[in-house]
Amino acid sequence: MTEVTDGRRLKGERRRRAIVDAALRVVAREGVGAVSHRNVAREAGVPPASIAYYFNGIDDLLVASLLDGCEGLVEQINAVREQVTDNTQWPRAIAELLVRMIIEQRERTIGEYELYLLAARRPALRPAARRWIELVRGNINNGGSGSDPVISAFIAGIDGLLIQALIADQPPAVDDLEPVLRFLMHPHDYLGTSTPT
Repeated sequence: MTEVTDGRRLKGERRRRAIVDAALRVVAREGVGAVSHRNVAREAGVPPASIAYYFNGIDDLLVASLLDGCEGLVEQINAVREQVTDNTQWPRAIAELLVRMIIEQRERTIGEYELYLLAARRPALRPAARRWIELVRGNINNGGSGSDPVISAFIAGIDGLLIQALIADQPPAVDDLEPVLRFLMHPHDYLGTSTPT
């Protein structure tokens, strides 16, 4: 009986995952306004009733999509962390990650940012958007939390770089982003040792 139960659970998890991925594709391609039970079900290749079975409404589905995007970003940062053997490599490694997000994962990145910005208008999404920031902050801060202003500035800088790159006619290259990231990580190297008052 356990194998049957586990098989059903696995099938349910795969279907839920397909729905979340489909919702993000719909957002990326057509905008949040196009997210409906029917459109997402068509994109996922599931019956429309499946959406209502797995999610308590469209906002619940959008929250799941936003959190999924966050988990994906954290996984990518972890992969970069495993490859970096020297702290001086971080700016280039993050620049390479951002270029992948801008070019290879463009549609997904657009969808994630659209959901992230939607939280300003839809209170139901705000906890997920804040969770995104906290997970990224904790990951950068080696599992710590808090409001380190340097980490906050770094995350804000990354957000700005990605948004600017997504609207640019020509996406930036790694060599374009690396010096900006180096500045965000080590501003004192560029500004001197004096502290602003």
